[in-house]
Amino acid sequence: MDKEIVRCKWSLGDKADENYHDTQWGVPIHNDSLWFEFITLEGAQAGLSWRTIVNKIEGYQKSFKNFDINKVAIMTDDELDLLLTNPRIIRNRLKVYSTRNNAQQMLKIQREFGSFDKYIWAFVDHKTIQNQFASLKNIPATTDISDRMSKDLKKRDFKFIGSTICYALMQASGMVNDHEVTCFRYKQVQDLV
Repeated sequence: MDKEIVRCKWSLGDKADENYHDTQWGVPIHNDSLWFEFITLEGAQAGLSWRTIVNKIEGYQKSFKNFDINKVAIMTDDELDLLLTNPRIIRNRLKVYSTRNNAQQMLKIQREFGSFDKYIWAFVDHKTIQNQFASLKNIPATTDISDRMSKDLKKRDFKFIGSTICYALMQASGMVNDHEVTCFRYKQVQDLV
């Protein structure tokens, strides 16, 4: 008899969520284009469920030039307005326009720090925080670190980057390991760092 795979409870019930959980969520990233993608997707999620976003990832990749920061930073208003008719992304004007804005701000951080990756990982001293949560109900929505990150990114004129979004970004990008300790991915992700 096969042993049942134990996953984080938030990922259960949807194949796209399970795949995202099993392959991406919590894996440390160090690529600026991937950071840009994660920031865009987490910002798009504001006020919505992750399930809504995970099913639109491919639409976002196509709409925003595979998250090429330089190309998105120079998208025209006409290009962005056209995206507001695209059902494969969240058609919220502020969120769509924030994507170009955030690309422009990322370029500034790259010039200042050498890469966005160097800048963002400094918030956790360049190493993953290994949490040990037994249940989803124990996982916080924000932390002091996400508060500081949000404040600094807002000061740098990023949009859709509140503390809750920053903490979700930290979870998705492997800055924190928030897989439940009973989840099969907890130890796997822990061993990646």
